[in-house]
Amino acid sequence: MAASKTDTQPATPAAAAVPAAAAAPAANGTAPAPAVAPSASPLKGWLPVIAALVLSPAITFATVEFVLLPRLTRQLTAAASADPAPAKEKAEKGGEKGGKEGKDNKEGYEFQSVVVNLAGTMGTRYLKTTFLVTGADAGIKDIFEGNKPRLTDVTLNVLSSLTLADLEEPGAKNVIREKLVTAYNQTLGRKVAEQVYFSDFVVQ
Repeated sequence: MAASKTDTQPATPAAAAVPAAAAAPAANGTAPAPAVAPSASPLKGWLPVIAALVLSPAITFATVEFVLLPRLTRQLTAAASADPAPAKEKAEKGGEKGGKEGKDNKEGYEFQSVVVNLAGTMGTRYLKTTFLVTGADAGIKDIFEGNKPRLTDVTLNVLSSLTLADLEEPGAKNVIREKLVTAYNQTLGRKVAEQVYFSDFVVQ
């Protein structure tokens, strides 16, 4: 009688060897925890801010010291050298001095403290004035001295013909100047007087 063969299959190594780490979670019913990557250092995020805080004062100092200050100095120097104010003031002072000297150097005759009653005031209001008559003629003083009585009479006639309203008009002094110069030249028969300068002009 032939011996019977028993069909036996050897166990596979994959089925037999079950990793303990894999079997334990299956038994507990929980999934394995994923591996956690190491977190980045929080200092790296602050590096730009720290660098800006450290470098900002240095950059500001360098900008002011080497850029702004030299530029400002150049502008101030250029402005000082190009400023015409001193020259202008000097010219104005020279002009004023020259004008005053020109007036002083001009030959003239002065009528001092001339007092007249104003027309239409019944002798209650009067004008007191002192003025200098100038002209291009170098001998104007001698001419006026030689004709003093006539020119004084002319002066009194012109001033006493003025009314209070005449003196209150704008530019009254200019009108009086023209009247006096015209009267003097007509009396002398030629152009001698050119301008009248008032140094005292009081209405009372």
